[in-house]
Amino acid sequence: MSNEIEIGRGKRGRRAYSFDDIAVVPSRRTRDPKDVSVGWQIDAYHFDLPIVAAPMDSVMTPDSAVALGRFGGLGVLDLEGLWTRYESPEPLLAEIAELPADEATHRMQAIYSEPIKPELITQRLKEIRSAGVTVAGALTPQRTQEFYKTVVDAGVDLFVIRGTTVSAEHVSGNAEPLNLKRFIYELDVPVVVGGASTYTAALHLMRTGAAGVLVGFGGGAAHTTRVSLGIHAPMATSVADVAAARRDYLDESGGRYVHVIADGGVGHSGDIVKAVACGADAVMLGAALARAAEAPGKGFHWGPEAHHPQLPRGERVEVGTVGTLEEILFGPGKQADGTLNLVGALRRAMATTGYSDLKEFQRVEVVVSPYQPR
Repeated sequence: MSNEIEIGRGKRGRRAYSFDDIAVVPSRRTRDPKDVSVGWQIDAYHFDLPIVAAPMDSVMTPDSAVALGRFGGLGVLDLEGLWTRYESPEPLLAEIAELPADEATHRMQAIYSEPIKPELITQRLKEIRSAGVTVAGALTPQRTQEFYKTVVDAGVDLFVIRGTTVSAEHVSGNAEPLNLKRFIYELDVPVVVGGASTYTAALHLMRTGAAGVLVGFGGGAAHTTRVSLGIHAPMATSVADVAAARRDYLDESGGRYVHVIADGGVGHSGDIVKAVACGADAVMLGAALARAAEAPGKGFHWGPEAHHPQLPRGERVEVGTVGTLEEILFGPGKQADGTLNLVGALRRAMATTGYSDLKEFQRVEVVVSPYQPR
């Protein structure tokens, strides 16, 4: 049965759902939250929490990547951010947080025009490695060819190629595109790549040998992709489509499991629950972690799209500060708005619906139940 609807006589469209449009349904069994496991593993790396921090300057510093790693998550440093452009970026991060709204984009474009320095990439990754946590860094597809050797030589454990959208078939008349399949084959470390938001795009990325696929397209709090480019991928449908690609690729490859990581639209604890329910193995959090007292954005949040030199399609948004990183992850919650104790909420949802681990919980019943979030 097709769920396409007629937009007009000449165009039909498929109905797609965001996390706000769906809800998880309790089953016949409940559990004690203490009996629930929220751990996951990608390649040789095990994590106690299914939480990956987005590689964004308002979220991650070398220190906060270490802190998240010690709590059981994975911090990913943006290797094109201020930490690899400036020896001491703290004053600039503080300045960005203080900028008047009408000056923010222009000033950020100037700040981020400073060239990336390979020696700073090496230094920052070394700082994270010396703390004994899993080391992960991110580059965009455009910069991967230029800097990946520096990243791998610095001793990265997981390599993330993250763009607004990443395809296995980028076509360019101006430059030699990154050959993902050859690149991943030649690399000695597992690669997580995305965003992808459709079954077909994800399947192609899985066939390149990626260890994980990021699901999303400009769906985050700091993106304006929908108003600037007219492109948007509702996350519940995107995650479910990519999870279906993972299932089919598992058969096609004879048992190779590619991890699905929801990236975008996962700002509150209920979104994390629904992302896993739709098939995600983990979530990549931006705004949710930018609300931490230790976050470098000091209550503000922005991504690389906000300072794009030609076409900004994101903005610096005020997300506020709700608690420490530890309180955001583990509580105690001081308000009932889904911003604190993210891990406790996931455990509670899994226990309430009777599931003991994340893989099981991916099979939970879901209903379409749209509501207007507060």
